Amino acid sequence: MKKYNLRVYGIIINSNNEVLVSDERRYGVSMTKFPGGGLNWGEGHKETLVREIKEEMNLDAEIGEFFYVNDFFQSSAYREEDQLFSFYYRVLKVDFAAIPISNHSYPLTEEGEKFRWVSISDLNEEMFTFPIDKVVSSLIAKTIQP
Repeated sequence: MKKYNLRVYGIIINSNNEVLVSDERRYGVSMTKFPGGGLNWGEGHKETLVREIKEEMNLDAEIGEFFYVNDFFQSSAYREEDQLFSFYYRVLKVDFAAIPISNHSYPLTEEGEKFRWVSISDLNEEMFTFPIDKVVSSLIAKTIQP
């Protein structure tokens, strides 16, 4: 059965003009993406992102303005019968010092998730795994000024 899969991701930028990225390994697949995840029944977009940041980083966050949604067809990397819609929002307030940044090699070789900062000036599509994140990384590099 064909279904829609709604995802919500955060664009978290610190005072050093760095954007937060997530390196993950799930089900034996390594990936680099923006922090966030799937919308649950009964949630709005911003609620989803607040929950995801709490689950992934154990932090409270204030979600800002909408940034992007894909306007092209994208099937899920995990279930080809699912069509993805990925919504991206700026994250306005989060305790930057408490983000669990690690000094790790990537792609990850063990299951889990780790975070790192990437300078906006170094941001490029090739560092991301999924097509929609590639588009967003390019938009961030073009539209968010240091």
